[in-house]
Amino acid sequence: MLTRTRGKVLVARMETLLNLRGNSESGLPVAGLGCRGEENVACSFGGLRLDADGTLWRGEAMVHLPPKELTALRLLMASAGQLVSHVRLKLEIWGNVHVTDDSVLKCMSSLRAHLEPDNCIQTVYKRGYRFSAEIGRHKAGLDGTLLRLAIMPFATGYLVPEHLGPVIAEETIVGLACAASQLAIAVLARDSVFNLTQRGYTAQQIGRELKADLVLTGTLQAFCSYYRLRAEMIRVEDGVQIWVEDMLAPRSRTGSLERELLLRLTYRLTGALPGSRGFASRASDAPVREGRSAPPEQNQTGLEFSVAAAGADGDKHGSRQSEAYEVFLRGHHEWQTLHRHQMQEGLQHLLRAIELDPSLIPAKVDLAHLCVTGAYYGFISPSVSANLVHRAAESIAGFPYRAEALLPALGWVNFHFDRNLPAALRAFSSSAQLSHDPWVTRARTMFALSRHRFAEAIALLRAAIELDPCSPWLLGRLAWALHLSGQTSEGGEMIRKALSLFPEHEFTNLYAALIFAGNGEAERAAQLARDLAQRQPSFDPATSVHAYVLACAGRTNEARSMLESLQWRGRERFLLGSFIPAIHVALGDQDAAIAELRVAEEARCPWFFQMLADPRLKPLHGHPEFKRMQAILPAMEAEAAQKMEMEA
Repeated sequence: MLTRTRGKVLVARMETLLNLRGNSESGLPVAGLGCRGEENVACSFGGLRLDADGTLWRGEAMVHLPPKELTALRLLMASAGQLVSHVRLKLEIWGNVHVTDDSVLKCMSSLRAHLEPDNCIQTVYKRGYRFSAEIGRHKAGLDGTLLRLAIMPFATGYLVPEHLGPVIAEETIVGLACAASQLAIAVLARDSVFNLTQRGYTAQQIGRELKADLVLTGTLQAFCSYYRLRAEMIRVEDGVQIWVEDMLAPRSRTGSLERELLLRLTYRLTGALPGSRGFASRASDAPVREGRSAPPEQNQTGLEFSVAAAGADGDKHGSRQSEAYEVFLRGHHEWQTLHRHQMQEGLQHLLRAIELDPSLIPAKVDLAHLCVTGAYYGFISPSVSANLVHRAAESIAGFPYRAEALLPALGWVNFHFDRNLPAALRAFSSSAQLSHDPWVTRARTMFALSRHRFAEAIALLRAAIELDPCSPWLLGRLAWALHLSGQTSEGGEMIRKALSLFPEHEFTNLYAALIFAGNGEAERAAQLARDLAQRQPSFDPATSVHAYVLACAGRTNEARSMLESLQWRGRERFLLGSFIPAIHVALGDQDAAIAELRVAEEARCPWFFQMLADPRLKPLHGHPEFKRMQAILPAMEAEAAQKMEMEA
């Protein structure tokens, strides 16, 4: 995790760079310093950042680089563009210690594995290696920490579509996160900032809650044919407005607002402000840095693409691409509301955007995340979801390299629907370098929970909460994972914390009702389930949990009435049935519970494997059919292990 020294903001600007005497033979900088002999200088390359103290980062994720590999990397970077021979590498890494001839080869192979993708290092046959990536340099504060920046959703004025303010802010987060290593900033997680904004927090309150240094906020207004975006940067320590930027763009080209905002932020963030770590007091103070990486819209791997790229394509290639981008923005906003009808509208918008512009990769990634999330909520059948995800992946030329962010969704489909665990493991392994993102982390944690790897899921969730502390679904899912793992008291404590912060969130309430019912707090569980079912009548799990709680309380007639209502829904549309078996168990009908589980298994319900670990279904553990179902997962694991061993 990033080192975060709190307290007063230190003066970060260094007026001069210290030229330090390096190794007399190699000319290398002293170990522990930045590249090219500069003290307190961090170097960035290929989406990675090497701090002055030797810590390597990929976004906000630390890459644990062994000492010998770090020495090799420093040597190559110090001689960037020049050939570094095997002999020199061997001498600098091991000195006079005798090692085998293939030691350098093994060290470089390990270094490349850690740097993946490793195209920054070229092999010169029988001669040595050359560092070929462009190197950006930036100065950290005297305490070595990064600026922490929170970006709030922009407020929208009269005649401005509701979705524009949040999506422009969100794509600014994506764009800056891609360039964070070059700008010496840490962009805080979207979910935490947006959720605190919805609760009415001011910019300064959000900054203090999330321990940010700066908060970007602003308003979006509509005029005759233009949108006006007024963005302002707030310093959290004292609430001072550091600067204000005004931008205009035609209504048909909102993508140009995002690009302009990113350019101005990048320009502002490359300087240093007296009294604030690494920030410029005037735009004219911002120095031009060598080795600046390509703008976000040129990156097409993993999460490192900006949706603004689609807007750029629209500017270049005509109105069809521009229309596709505008439709995509609306769909992007609609589906993330996580309400049935809006998600369905979002799905149609994304499909339309892809139809208008088949090269719009962000829309295909969004479509895959929508399908997985919709299946978990019960809004989309698993078969439809799986089909759309497969089609989205197959339609991307150069997949997965141009859209690694789609891999977790594909891995989910491989496991839950295709029952192809080796393919799922490959997909999740190939996307392991992706940093925390709400939809990527959701897929990873649900994959671990479905495999009954509760400790792994808990570790993933705790790490994500460190980055995204005010995300209701992270807190709720951690409580659920603790509950499934048998840590009932810890799960209860965590869900109470989640409820205190987010009392209206759907899945927080759902998990709370499940956990409280299992912990003997039937009255509170019933109230939560009833309120949730009334607020979200089309959210089938809420009705299922409410019926279960009523059955546990002895109100069998009401429970059976709700069960009948659920069965009627299943005749009209897809019904998420994995929560229904627990109702039959509470009513004492084990055969009906087994029958519902069988239906969930055949439908490839995404909750099926988790429900097999649900404490509410313990009375079924001796049933032969339940034992058969329990044996499915171990058989898949054994088959995957055998197949991977053969491939190795």
